[in-house]
Amino acid sequence: MQSIISNVDLAIVIGYFVVVLIIGFIISRSTKTGEDLFLGGRSFGWGLIGLSLFASNISSSTIIGLSGAAYTTGIVNSVYEWMSGIPLIIAALIFVPLYLKNRITTIPEFLEKRFDRRSQLIFSGISVFTTIMVDTAGALYAGALVLQFFFPGLPLWQTAVFLALIAGTYTIFGGLKAVVYTDALQAIILIVGCTVLTVMVFGKLDYSWATVLASVPEDHFSIVRPLDDPGVPWPGLIVGVPLLGFWYWSTNQYIVQRVLGAKSINHARWGVILAGFLKIIPLFIMVIPGAMAVSLYPGLANGDAVFPMLVTEILPVGMIGLVLAGLVSAILSSVDSALNSSSTLIVIDFIKPNNPHLKEETIAKYGRITTFVLMFVAALWAPQIQNFSGLWNYMQQMFSIIVPPIAVIFLIGVFFKRGNGDGAFWTLIIGIALGILLFILGEMGLWSIHFTMNVGILFLFSTLVFIGVSLMTAPPSKEKIEGLTYQDGLISAGMEDMVWYKNYLVQMVLLIIMIAAVFVWLW
Repeated sequence: MQSIISNVDLAIVIGYFVVVLIIGFIISRSTKTGEDLFLGGRSFGWGLIGLSLFASNISSSTIIGLSGAAYTTGIVNSVYEWMSGIPLIIAALIFVPLYLKNRITTIPEFLEKRFDRRSQLIFSGISVFTTIMVDTAGALYAGALVLQFFFPGLPLWQTAVFLALIAGTYTIFGGLKAVVYTDALQAIILIVGCTVLTVMVFGKLDYSWATVLASVPEDHFSIVRPLDDPGVPWPGLIVGVPLLGFWYWSTNQYIVQRVLGAKSINHARWGVILAGFLKIIPLFIMVIPGAMAVSLYPGLANGDAVFPMLVTEILPVGMIGLVLAGLVSAILSSVDSALNSSSTLIVIDFIKPNNPHLKEETIAKYGRITTFVLMFVAALWAPQIQNFSGLWNYMQQMFSIIVPPIAVIFLIGVFFKRGNGDGAFWTLIIGIALGILLFILGEMGLWSIHFTMNVGILFLFSTLVFIGVSLMTAPPSKEKIEGLTYQDGLISAGMEDMVWYKNYLVQMVLLIIMIAAVFVWLW
């Protein structure tokens, strides 16, 4: 195996691995109970929450996939990033107070309280499957791809196992607190490293935005695309992207778990809004460099190779190590979050209900064992992703199957108080079955509608199923929905007598203005 990076860069990366493991070891000494392992003792402040949300979401698959998509089809896929502020605002307004007031440990627990155990088990099972087979495996695959570029001849599956072992080690022993603290460090390194790369790529084009625009296809910097656009057609921008975002930021255990570990509702909301601001950054330091690479490296067959190529051919010695450390941090921050959330779901939703008298120390032991097993499952599946057409499309198409019915039972379920357990159960069963059918038909060439538009179609169909079945069956009791649906005072909870600049509603308005400005700019 030969390396195309210097010993200095390699030392920076190795040093980063060591620092992360040391942090995990130190935190593991205070991680003793199930709540410590899964929720960090409910002690997280807004800064840690916001940085951890950003780092866990910005995986190496995001960097590689978005840069590659920007190179091949333009920056339209960046809408998944900077438009995240909208679903994050919905989470802060409604779901954060509902979750924290009910002191749940997993999001499926909320469904058990709101509907019944059937919905909890189905959603939990789906979440574990997608988190391990899509999120974790996707991050490991992208990470192995990056390292192969820097170290030609590096075996794919052995590399995936190595990365899983690093992330799994500190996650197994340190739990969510180790995940969140290392995520905060990883977020800072990632932003700094990618910013340096962006500035230097821009320098190759004389720091001239006019030069950038002149060097790429005319529609590369437009987000409103025609109906047949392979990236995000305009109807998908309106219906698909927001629904995918809502599921991801409000109902995905992999992401929401650090919010559940907040020390208060206010800190949770501030952290969520901070993440919304941070999510605007990738457009400038991850997506636009991929689009600019069209003029620097025209004709590349594999868009996923764009970002590693920019790193090795543009950055000087030392800076390559910094950016590579950022990429490694992106891998680890996604894998650690996914492993911790999946083990939480298995232990809390499946093992604990059947063994209600388990001691906290035993729950923590089960959590560590499941983390260890899931770590290897994801590592062994990761190499198979190379058989799919593009990492980003693989991930989004997998999500588009499950998102619509889940979004319905959460988003419609908190407002439609007549919704019941039967409605939620059959919405999940029928909605997901139809999503799988449309996916298969699409692979066979018999269904040509873009997956972002499929999300909207399936959401409408699932809404009809949810409302229809609920109206045809017995309504839930008032006691059943108490504190689990929208109510007066939910949005203003915790804001009493608060200075204006700490009010998350003020911060929310500023975030909306920034998102609107980007939308107008990229129209």
